[in-house]
Amino acid sequence: MHHAQSAAPKKILRLRQVCEKTGMSRAWIYGAIKSGSFPAPLRLGIRSIGWEEQGIDGWISSRIPKEVNNG
Repeated sequence: MHHAQSAAPKKILRLRQVCEKTGMSRAWIYGAIKSGSFPAPLRLGIRSIGWEEQGIDGWISSRIPKEVNNG
């Protein structure tokens, strides 16, 4: 059986890691999720959520002005 491999393994970030990575507070993140301007978390268990690191990285990249992104 052959499986295609992605360039980077998927990693799940917990809320504390998302706060650290984005510099945003827990309250800001939940407000932004509610308004649809931040990636929704994945349900990992009954009382556990997380975010795909690639989704958070994409959100961060989308916040950086294009002139900064293009160097």
